[in-house]
Order: sequence, then structure tokens, then C-alpha cells
Amino acid sequence: MLLAFVVLIAVSSKAQEPFCKKWKKTELPAFSKDGDIIIGGIFSLHDSPIDVKLSFTEVPEDSKCKILNYSELQCAQTLIFAVEKINNRTDILPGISLGYRIYDSCREVRVALKMAMALVSGLEEELRENKPCAKLSSVLAIIGQPNSSPVIGFTTALGPFNVPVISHGASCVCLSNKNLYPTFFRTIPSDYFQSKALVWLVKHFGWTWVGALRSDTDYGNYGMAAFLQMAQQEGICIEYSEAIYRTYPKEKFLKVVDTIKRSTSKVIVTFITFSDLEYLLIELLKYNVTGYQWIGTESWISNRNPLFNEHYKLLNGAIGTSIRDTFIPGWKDFLVNVRPSDILGNTGMNEFWEYFFNCSLSNQDNVFRLPKCTGSEDLKDINNPYTDLSNNGFCGNVYTATYAVAYALHNLLGCQHLEATLANKACSKNMMIEPKQVLSYLKNVTFTTHEGDNFNFDENGDPTLKGKTYDLVNWQLNKEGMIEFVTVGAHYAFLPDQQQFVFDYDCIVWAGESKQVPKSVCSESCQPGTRKAVRKGQPACCFDCIPCAEGEISNTTDSSDCLKCPLEYKTNKQKVLCILKDIEFLSFEENMGILLVALALLGASVTIAIAFVFYFRRDTPIVKANNSELSFLLLFSLTLCFLCSLTFIGQPTDWSCMLRHTAFGITFVLCISCVLGKTIVVLMAFRATLPGSNVMKWFGATQQRLSVCTLTLIQVVICLFWILISPPFPNKNFKHYSEIIILECDLGSKTAFYTVLGYIGLLAALCFVLAFLARKLPDNFNEAKFITFSILIFCAVWITFIPAYISSPGKYTVAVEIFAILASSFGLVFCIFIPKCFVILFKPEKNTKKHLMGKAASKSL
Repeated sequence: MLLAFVVLIAVSSKAQEPFCKKWKKTELPAFSKDGDIIIGGIFSLHDSPIDVKLSFTEVPEDSKCKILNYSELQCAQTLIFAVEKINNRTDILPGISLGYRIYDSCREVRVALKMAMALVSGLEEELRENKPCAKLSSVLAIIGQPNSSPVIGFTTALGPFNVPVISHGASCVCLSNKNLYPTFFRTIPSDYFQSKALVWLVKHFGWTWVGALRSDTDYGNYGMAAFLQMAQQEGICIEYSEAIYRTYPKEKFLKVVDTIKRSTSKVIVTFITFSDLEYLLIELLKYNVTGYQWIGTESWISNRNPLFNEHYKLLNGAIGTSIRDTFIPGWKDFLVNVRPSDILGNTGMNEFWEYFFNCSLSNQDNVFRLPKCTGSEDLKDINNPYTDLSNNGFCGNVYTATYAVAYALHNLLGCQHLEATLANKACSKNMMIEPKQVLSYLKNVTFTTHEGDNFNFDENGDPTLKGKTYDLVNWQLNKEGMIEFVTVGAHYAFLPDQQQFVFDYDCIVWAGESKQVPKSVCSESCQPGTRKAVRKGQPACCFDCIPCAEGEISNTTDSSDCLKCPLEYKTNKQKVLCILKDIEFLSFEENMGILLVALALLGASVTIAIAFVFYFRRDTPIVKANNSELSFLLLFSLTLCFLCSLTFIGQPTDWSCMLRHTAFGITFVLCISCVLGKTIVVLMAFRATLPGSNVMKWFGATQQRLSVCTLTLIQVVICLFWILISPPFPNKNFKHYSEIIILECDLGSKTAFYTVLGYIGLLAALCFVLAFLARKLPDNFNEAKFITFSILIFCAVWITFIPAYISSPGKYTVAVEIFAILASSFGLVFCIFIPKCFVILFKPEKNTKKHLMGKAASKSL
């Protein structure tokens, strides 16, 4: 910046002549032509300059460059070609001739800054010996310089003076910042789009584990920063990120080589210039570091550098983004018809000519003793990178930039078509034009390019993207064994993400001359049914695959989480699909259900059979002595007890759930009430045999019926409240089994359920106490003893039922409840009625009043 101020202040000062003399040895342009308006050009016609010392007190030394750059020579000639075409047209700047001054920057920041100062200052070494200083001929715009760092350098320096700079290759994202670079324009897309394209390219081919290399310049640092940010958002992990620069010590390059050798990633993404990459490739070749898939940017992927032939072993199959090809009518003929010149300030072609034809244009004796050029050499007869017009996107950008300046000048000067207004003689040559005016008109310039596209700059000075943004270039060997940049696809930045790339997969050759896409992952993909678990302390792309837990699935590859199945679903064996769980309930079809139904029907049948026996022997002493009315009522209630167990089998419904529990509670209370009545009758009957006792009148048939009904009614009321307040209902139980839904009856109100059981237990305990007290009463057939045993069995069954009911899962809970009902019912039947039936059917001699009263008579003697 300070150098720019010093130079420009000196130019505008009155002491111009002394300052002019100090710049007597300033480098001359490589190409130049006078005109009414001069356009400046800065191109890297050479690479790798020998150190150039810049000083504020000494005249700068001539730059000494090496390594010819054919592609930049093409671009410089394209500017000349565009100027010639514009001068020959009548619809652009009629009556105005454009000239140019084209300098070589050697791809070096300091040299580029020096050349920019020479262009803006207007100081040129006079071509004739008798004029030591040149006239002022400042340029109104500068076109060129493909590298971002040199552009940033001289754009910053020239910014305060409003000299517009239009670059055909400086793609750094940072240059879109108009606050820092208000005079900068470009005809190449910003690296933001290139970074996005590379991220999508890497993601498209499944490379989630890559290495990254960049030039330690603005181009490399800003471009790679954008790539890393977008890559992280897309789940791409970077194993390493290294920066290099051609002036770094060898140890730095060896460190990068070692990093690449030790890496596990097989893809290397680069934001690097070919001049920096060359130094790294030399070291990689020494250590035979091959087999990597290189992903390149426009700075080197399509650069026609002869040195790359030596390194094809390393870079074979490289793929990357290149500036789209273009077709310029007449351009090919122009390039092959240029000739060398001995005019000072226009000798830029000479060194290339000598290299192309291996001859010398100098009249002096040369050290290498090259033959003299004959003048018959013809570029049409050779085939080299200069005459190869493939991958010519940069030159197309130069052509567009030149026309952008021309149209801006056209609009600025208010030019009319030459044939339309001959009186005005086209554009005014006397109008004083300042760079800031050109800058203002460039911001709004709009024109149709040679390809028919509408072109204009956006608010950041970047070109608006309306068509193909990049070509996808693949490194392959042609039949002659030379590197060929094969276009295998295209990128369209303005389309949605999934439609931006177009590939010709059959044409792509990958690293190692393979047709198979290489793999580059830190961890193999997690298959469906598993999830990713990131390894501690490692990037997100390095993970272990953990099987999904029970009840969870993952149906996509590389799932980060398993999805929980809904409660009614379970996972299949592979844990990739949720399937309906099996619904379990005690059904009539299964073996357990069939067995319980058979036992219930057996119990009911036996009870009914006993009832028939009692009915047909109702006049016998045993039946009469045991209160036949209560016996029949007890047999009826027992039959209901057996049958109510059937309501517990089958799929639960609202009605079956309410019926099973209420029917069970009511029938059992009816049953126990009858047994309790029989026990009281036994006690009362023997108390009535005592002299003067009239107890039986207080517990006759009416009181017996009333007591049974009253005790049963209490249970009915409890069940009624249960149904009205919180009735049992069918419920799906997911707790006991993870893969089975247990369809059961929820109790609704547990308090009501335990009240029902408690009431049954209370009656059973009372019955047991009374029967126990009556067990030794004198009688040959003392029913109290059988009642005691039956109630003892009943209580034992229901006491053991409670823990079994609580601990039994699923349908076995229902089975336990049914078993308790059947066991207690069978206990009552067998203990109370079977002995009587045995006497009735098989011991009729004991079914007499005399036999029944025999024991009592003997005890009374």
C-alpha cells in the first residue's frame, strides 16, 4: 500500500522528470499497442521467479523468471485478439481504437504489484534512445492475473485510485467483499461455488474420510476454509489438513509426505496452485506415495504443464472442477498466426517461439548454440499445449472481461452506431475519462457474450451464474501416452443441489487406472439394524456399529439413532422393521384352555349329577337330615361357580371382563352363604334337642333363606358399585414381555376387587369357625366335619392363590384364578356331597333314621 502511494504521489507531483529517470530500467511490457484508450493486462507468462528485491530507495531490478506458462500465454493473446475484434467492429466504440499494455507477473505478488504500478503510473521506458522518459498513458482498467494473492496485493494498492481490476482466474471468496475490494471484478465464479461443488462431489461418491491440502495463500486458505465448513455440515470428516507453499523448506514438504503416508484416507482434496503442488509431487514421487484419489480445483486440474507428465504416476485418475470450455470464432487461427517481434515492449512471444522451435532469435552468440530461427517456422505445424485449445475456460474469461470493459466504455462515452450518425463521428475522443467513471459503468454493464449468454456483474463484482459453472475433468492417458484432460461431467450452480452435477460415469478412470470408485471411509457403513456410536476422541466419521436395542430399529444405512417401535409393535430378527406383536390371552383353542374348560364342565356335570341323585333320593333320611333346600341351593351355586370360570377364557371384552369378576364374586358368596347356613342349621338342630330349647324357631326355613339372600345381596351391592364407579375393562399389557402383548382384564378398581375377595374370605372364615365348633356333635353322619374340611380346603386354595396370582405373568394369571375357582369348588363338592352320594348309592343300609340316630342314642345311655 505504501509503495502505491509513493509511486502515484510521485507521478502527480511537479517533479515528474527526476522520478521518471529513476524508472529508466523499468521492465517493458511483454505485449503492447498504442490506442486512444489503453487497457492494462497482467498475466503469469512465467512461473517461479528468482528473488526480486523491491526497495523504496533503489530502482527495482529486472525480474528473472523461469518455466514458461502456455495457458497464460494463450490468455494474453486472447486479450489481444479481443481488442483487435473490438477495433474492427462498428457497433462497439466506433471511431475509438483500443490499445493494450500486457505485463508478465511471474505468478509472484511482488512482481504483480510492480507491474500494476507501471501500468497505473503511465511511466514507460521510451523505446527510442534519445527520449529517456515516456509520456503519461495511464490505463483505465486492468485485466488478468489468475492468482488471488497477487490480485489482492495490487487491487488493495490501486483501490484508493478507483482503477478497476477484472480478473479471469482470481477466485478467492474473500474478493467478494466490496468493503475491502471495491474496485475488483471477475469473470470466474467465486470459490464458494467451487467449494460447494467439491463437497457435493465427495459426498456423491461416498467419501466421508478425506485428507486436505492447500496452498498457504489467500486462494488456498479461504477456499479450503469454505470447503471444510461445508464438508462438516454434510458429515464429511477431514483426517488431516496441511498447507504448503513453494518457498517452504524441504522439511515441511517431507512432513506433509509423512502425513499422507500414515493416513488411512484414500482421497485427497486440494485447494492448491500447480506451482506449489509441483514441489510436493517431487517428494511424493521419491517415496512412491501412490494409489490416492486426487480431487483438484481449476488452478491445476486442467493446467497444461509439461512437468505433470512426470508425475502422472501419482495423479492418474485425478478428477476435479475446471472452468467451462468455450468456443471463440476465429481464435484458433489468430493463435497460430502470431509471430515473434523484435520491437521493444512487444517481445513477449520470442522466448516461447525459441522454445517451440528450438532455435534462437537473437543475433548474439548464445551459450547453448541453438540454430538461428529461419523465419519459416509455423505454429500450424506443431502440436503443443499452446495450440491445444481444450480446457480453455480461463481464456474465455479473459475474452469476456475485455468485452465488459469495452461495453462499459461504450456506455460511458455515449457512443452511437457509426453508420447511424456519421455527423457525430462516433465516440468523442476529446472526453476526459477517469478510472472511477469506468468503475461506475462496469457495475451496471450488461451485454451478450460470444456464446449468446447475458452477462453482468452482481453486487459483489462476481459474474451472475446462469449456465454451466464448471466442467468436471478427469486425468487420463491418451494413445500417445500423454495426459489428456477428459471432460466427464458438468456442474450447474444455479440448479437445486441434487441436480447440479451431470456425470458420464463410463468415461471416468479412477486412481490406479481403475474403473471402480475407490473407497475412503474411516469406518465401514453401519448396516440397517445397527446405529453409529462415535469413538471417543475421534471425528464423527470414525464410529462403531452397535446393534439396536430390543424394541428399536434402524432401516437406513449409517443411522445415528435407532427408532423405537410403537408399543403394539416389535422388531423383526434383523431389527430393520417393526412388526405387530403377538397378542396373548387364554383361548379356548390352546391346550391349557381346553383342559380348564374340560375341568369346569366336569365339575358342573358332577354337581348336576349329584343334584339329580339328591332329587331322586329326596325322601331318604340323609337328604332330609342335611336340609335339602339349602343342599339344592348349594349345588346350584356350585354349578354356577364351575361355569363362571368359563368367562375367564377367551379374548377379553368389556362385557366379559365385568361378567367374570362379578359373577365369580356373587356365585361364591352364594355358595359360602349356603354352607354357612347349613353349618348354622347343624348347630341349631343339636341345640334344639336339649330339654326346653326352642332355638329352631329362630332359624327356620324362612330365616335360612333370608340369611342367604341377605349375605348374597351385600356382595351384589359391592359388585354394583364396582361396575358403576370403576369397572373392569380389557387392557393391553406391554410390561411383562417385550415381544408379546398380553390381553387381559384390568381390575379397574383394585379396592373393589379386594373387597369382593375379602367379603368371601370373611364368610369362609366364619363358616370355618362354626363348623369347627360343631365337628364333635353326636351323629353318625356329622355334616359339620365335612364342612370343616371343605372350608379348610377352600381357604387353603385362596390363600395360596394370592401370591400365585401376583407372580404369574400373562395368561397364566388367568389360569391361576380359574384353577383357584375350580379347586375350591371341587373341594366343596367332594367334601360335602360325595360322602352322602356314596351312602345313598352304595350303602343304602346306612341311609336310615335309625343308623343316623344310633350314635346319639348310645351316647345318651
